[in-house]
Amino acid sequence: MSDAGAPKSRRRLPIRNPQDFWGSLTVAGLALLALWAGRDLPGMDGFAFGPGTAPRLLAVCLLVLAGAVALRALFVQGSRVGRFHARGPIVVMASILAFAAMIRPLGLAVTTFVCFMIAAAASGETRWVEATITALGFTFGAVLLFYYGLSLQFPLWPAFML
Repeated sequence: MSDAGAPKSRRRLPIRNPQDFWGSLTVAGLALLALWAGRDLPGMDGFAFGPGTAPRLLAVCLLVLAGAVALRALFVQGSRVGRFHARGPIVVMASILAFAAMIRPLGLAVTTFVCFMIAAAASGETRWVEATITALGFTFGAVLLFYYGLSLQFPLWPAFML
């Protein structure tokens, strides 16, 4: 038998750590998106920072780090890409959207606690007693920082409680 009719195998990149490689490309894509989104913001003017300076610096740093991780993934053995589970990202996004919808009518204290508990549902390994205690501590810290420390103009409690 002859191998004359068999197709030649394609040469592929020697990706030894696919999980890091594809993850770093995703992060690089987010960094490029951030650079594109902030393209109209003014940058530095001499030594004065403009509103676009910090986002650009962070995006470039993220891009460089993502490139370094992708390059490392070509040489260092690592794990394969695992199965994608949508529950975590979907529940965390729901928590963020809930925060945006609830902050004005329910106030900072209630909203922070509820959104923390929603985000805790992102994992099937959540221990609810511990999550509740942590949410209370997180809520207390958020109130101290954002309401009292930074004096942000969020209502602290729901309007119907006042």
